[in-house]
Amino acid sequence: MDATGGLAGKAVTGPSRRRRLPGLGDLSETRFWAYWLLVPSLVLILAVVLYPTLWGIGLSFREMRLNRLDLGTGFVGLKHYYAMADDPVFWLSLRNTVVWTVGAVVGELGLGLAAALLLNKDLPGFRAASVLLLLPWFLPNVVAGHMWALMLDPRLGVINDMLVKVGILSQYKAWFADPDLALAAALVVEIWHGFPFFALLLLAGLKAIPSDYYEAAAIDGAGPVKQFWYVTLPQLKAIIVASVVLRVISLVNSPDIILILTGGGPGRSTLVLSLHAFLKVNKEFNFGSGSAVAVVLFLLLMAFSYLYVRLSNVMRD
Repeated sequence: MDATGGLAGKAVTGPSRRRRLPGLGDLSETRFWAYWLLVPSLVLILAVVLYPTLWGIGLSFREMRLNRLDLGTGFVGLKHYYAMADDPVFWLSLRNTVVWTVGAVVGELGLGLAAALLLNKDLPGFRAASVLLLLPWFLPNVVAGHMWALMLDPRLGVINDMLVKVGILSQYKAWFADPDLALAAALVVEIWHGFPFFALLLLAGLKAIPSDYYEAAAIDGAGPVKQFWYVTLPQLKAIIVASVVLRVISLVNSPDIILILTGGGPGRSTLVLSLHAFLKVNKEFNFGSGSAVAVVLFLLLMAFSYLYVRLSNVMRD
């Protein structure tokens, strides 16, 4: 055997041979690679979403009142749910939640659709207008709430001043102090703040509709109204369903506008379920009862989302 062969044999069979550890390249060729890529996301979801949700559900079956430590933290079963069913404040807040959510979504969707149809026209200056349209959505809820609270102030509000000057009002009105007007006034603020969400999504959907559809409809004799009803709306159906579900979830879970403008008053006329749960925890320090309200709210949202998507038949198209 020559020297080269001997060295080669030693290199192959010698004790100095190093075993190569499997690296990412080897792992990426296996069928488990996709599962390893999902591990960071799964850990984040478990830590941020699933664990707090399960802990909150479990808390609704226990007694936990920071101002009544003598009651302990034991298991109480469905006590909070039975108390909720007999609580007229819960049913009042549920009714207000339905009025608040339906009114806001209908107003925002209608105004957003009108704005999207207008901005879809290729007219000079409309690109800049589409950016200005998003300004209310850019404002944080806290900023928008305090801004409108000052504008509707019963003593110094600019809106009261304008309405009195044009003769619509005879005197300044305390919008958020009147139980009959407080929820409607808060709805106006929410619709102004939230309609750009629908306008932006619907405008993107309008841009994606092929112009051939409208040309074919025009050849068949369809006017602007029929083109909107039989071409535009069916093409926007999936976007409308998805945006409504997302907006309903956001409205039901975020009572910050109402908290800033009215605090749930006057006389609980603007109290919604999410604010009711918030006050249960942060004002009454009743974490068990507040968690029960939150669980009921969660179940209602899940049921609404399922039924709305199912009845809209958007998944079958």
